[in-house]
Amino acid sequence: MSDAADNSRRRFLAITTAAVGGAGVVAASIPFIKSWNPTLRVKAAGLPVEVNISKLEPGQMIRVEWRGKPIWVVRRTTAMSQNLNSHNDKLRDPHSLEPQQPDYATNATRSIKPDIFIAVGICTHLGCSPTYVRDDFSREIEGVDSGFLCPCHGSGFDMAGRVFQGQPAPLNLVIPPHRYLDDERVLIGVDQEAS
Repeated sequence: MSDAADNSRRRFLAITTAAVGGAGVVAASIPFIKSWNPTLRVKAAGLPVEVNISKLEPGQMIRVEWRGKPIWVVRRTTAMSQNLNSHNDKLRDPHSLEPQQPDYATNATRSIKPDIFIAVGICTHLGCSPTYVRDDFSREIEGVDSGFLCPCHGSGFDMAGRVFQGQPAPLNLVIPPHRYLDDERVLIGVDQEAS
């Protein structure tokens, strides 16, 4: 064989080997790269949760889960809403100065709609889930009829999720981002301003 034929053959073999090797690397890396992507279950856990509140009675609470956390949706009675400002002197952060809520929920009711209270149902002390005490809360805090009581260390929160003074919990309950789709549906996990 001539040197020209050998060079041509070597070049062909080198290009073929490089192409086959490159294809092998790409094929081997596809499953590896796919393993970096979150599973459908993980993606679903982070998605917003739509809650139908049309059948929620005054004083009733429903629980849903968002991002693995319990979310409370409470329809406050008129008396519950009216009593929110009656015990500000007993609260640690009555005006919600700590950033535990979105800006649109930084008000006396810590909500968009005064009668609907939405909060993450986890105590800010050590992460227990407080109990909703619709009646008889005055046993814990004098003059306050309803609230949330943490069974672990006794932290008490009012019907706006604000912690009372002298309690182990350092902060008010967290208000998750949410927005209303209409009068009957609320989407938890998306801010009101987002469209």
